[in-house]
Amino acid sequence: MIKLDARDIDILRVLSREGRVSKARLAEAIGLSPTPAWQRFKKLEKAGLIEGYRAEINLRKLGPSVTVFVAAELADHTQASFQTFEASLQAHEEIVGCWALGGGFDYLLQIVARDIDAYQRLIDTLLDARIGIARYFTYIVTKQVKGGPLPLGLLLDQMD
Repeated sequence: MIKLDARDIDILRVLSREGRVSKARLAEAIGLSPTPAWQRFKKLEKAGLIEGYRAEINLRKLGPSVTVFVAAELADHTQASFQTFEASLQAHEEIVGCWALGGGFDYLLQIVARDIDAYQRLIDTLLDARIGIARYFTYIVTKQVKGGPLPLGLLLDQMD
């Protein structure tokens, strides 16, 4: 784990809100000149703290879509079963997130599809593939209530 100071955390905070920030804007936001700010940024990137950059796409402006969360339980709880399930998900672009869970269900999947029919076709494909799903529960997103950057100050015991 890399030791971070307040300026490093500020860099991460700015980047989590503005992935396309310019070198000059980043430097201004954290109170350094551009060269030292960029050197710190590169250090964080090299350490693996910055994994990539993405644009947030407004799906409503693109056309019809549905976001669905699926809680899935596997029939067998062996390492091979988990590996088979996890590997099979990689082939499906509609599955945009997957988390292994402790507790009642084994996985939580986030799926974005054109419509409910497309979602159901994906589920049918997964079930037909016999990748170990014993049961699943579908939760359709009706609206996003909150989203945003990570609470870095809270995670790193820093004050905002």
